[in-house]
Amino acid sequence: SRFETCWPALMKDSHGVIIIFNPDLPSHLKEIEMWYSCFVQQQPLLDNQCLLVAHHKPGSAGDMENLSLAYPLNKLKLIHSNLEDDPEDVRMEFMKYFRSIITFINESREREEMSIIS
Repeated sequence: SRFETCWPALMKDSHGVIIIFNPDLPSHLKEIEMWYSCFVQQQPLLDNQCLLVAHHKPGSAGDMENLSLAYPLNKLKLIHSNLEDDPEDVRMEFMKYFRSIITFINESREREEMSIIS
């Protein structure tokens, strides 16, 4: 894509990646493999630093329960969102994700400080 030259700047010092995609588009299912490879595996980030969001457009007939992703995407936390349902579930999942990232950052910082001390 024409924005690939910006990717290193986007990735620099990032602690988490959220990938939002339309599960009704087969092309998106291929693309998220590429995003995962570039933004998670090559950094490298841990899988629990990545969140997948399958966003369903209003009126889409997509089957929310049976979205099966291939390895390695099937190891990632996946949430479904759509604007017709109560968004509270999605908000809660985002909060959980952000809390986990903050915990991860704090633990990493503590490990760094301990290694400097010792």
